Amino acid sequence: MAPKRGAARLLVSSAVALTVVLGAASTATAVPPPPPNPSDSQIDAGRADADAKAAKVGDLTNQLTQAEARLQQLSDDVEFKMEYANKMLVDLQTATDAADKARSAAQSARTEADAAGKAIEGSRSQLDDFAAASFQQGATIGSVSAYLGAKSPEDLLARAQLLAAASNSGLNALDQLERDRTDKANKDSAARLAKDVADQKEADAVTAKKAADEARAAAVEARKNQAAQAADIQNNKSQVEQQLAAAQNVVGGLEAQRAQYNDWAAAKQREEQEAARRAAEAAAAATPKAPVHHAAPAVPTRPASQAPSGGGDVETVIGRAMSQLGVRYSWGGGNASGPTVGIPDGGVADEYGDYANVGFDCSGLMVYAFAGAGIYLPKYSGYQYTSGTQVPVSQADRGDMLFWGPGGGTHVALYLGDGMMIEAPYSGSVVRVVPVRWGGIQPYAVRML
Repeated sequence: MAPKRGAARLLVSSAVALTVVLGAASTATAVPPPPPNPSDSQIDAGRADADAKAAKVGDLTNQLTQAEARLQQLSDDVEFKMEYANKMLVDLQTATDAADKARSAAQSARTEADAAGKAIEGSRSQLDDFAAASFQQGATIGSVSAYLGAKSPEDLLARAQLLAAASNSGLNALDQLERDRTDKANKDSAARLAKDVADQKEADAVTAKKAADEARAAAVEARKNQAAQAADIQNNKSQVEQQLAAAQNVVGGLEAQRAQYNDWAAAKQREEQEAARRAAEAAAAATPKAPVHHAAPAVPTRPASQAPSGGGDVETVIGRAMSQLGVRYSWGGGNASGPTVGIPDGGVADEYGDYANVGFDCSGLMVYAFAGAGIYLPKYSGYQYTSGTQVPVSQADRGDMLFWGPGGGTHVALYLGDGMMIEAPYSGSVVRVVPVRWGGIQPYAVRML
């Protein structure tokens, strides 16, 4: 009967252990049903889609950078051709004035020559009449007979004057009058030639003015078309950026679901481990055993973490600049305190109403960024180019300024590292982060910190 009593005790102990386990399980907090667990292929597909959208954004960013660089070139060309057209206008006015003077001089010369010719012809006619009368009277010049045939007192006086002229080398005087007439004719010819030259210059000036106006109109149209192209690229880029954000949200959602599922799986594993532990304890309590002493496991120690080294003032400068992303460009805008109303420039900035809007231009953004580090830059990129330590642009570090144009006077941006920069680019745009434009960049970057 002893074996039967042992079997009975074992049965009772097992029943007690089972009751304890069931009681423990019922009092523990149950893990909820599993959340959705997206497959690896779904997550990989989402990541691939996001990567493709990101690559497309990068490609469009490069296209936009090139389009904007071309737009700047065309803007410069428009300004040049406008000035050239103004020059042609001045030249045309000068040529027109010269032609008017030449015409007036030619007209005066013709009038003088005509008057001189009439006077000489009159004198020559009187001489012919006098010579004929002298011949008919058979008298020598100077005789009384030379006065015969005079038709009036005025004619008689003229004959007397002619005799006096003849007796005092009058014929030489007539020759001199003839030479004067020839001289007048030459002057008239020269005046006509000057007029012809002036007329030709005026015609050339008209042609040049027309060509300049056409070139200016073509430049303006080219800039307009390029601006439209840049706007289209920007629109496409914005759309793809939205698609990228949506794709990233999808990936983020899938990864969040996977993380939630992993948390659930870990909780489920802990639940099962806890249930197994409680079952073991209950079984141990139901079956008396010699106590077993377990050594406490050694707790591994971890070295104290090192405080990360901060970026210091460089990161302060970059942080201030990055805080203005999306703020509109405004020519002449920005100071150490933040964006300000722009100023008129008589050109493209006025077309975008910069003078009536709050924002930054390129140098104003630098003034605001570096003011956070206690550095107050002059508000002109050309002066900023000489404000700090110049280093070869190939050695530019994060927080250095990059410059374009002679003496850095055209544009300035803040280098972020890894080929990227932040800038306030031009009227109609906003503060943005873009790849560095290496074309036309100055050979030195400027380091302030």
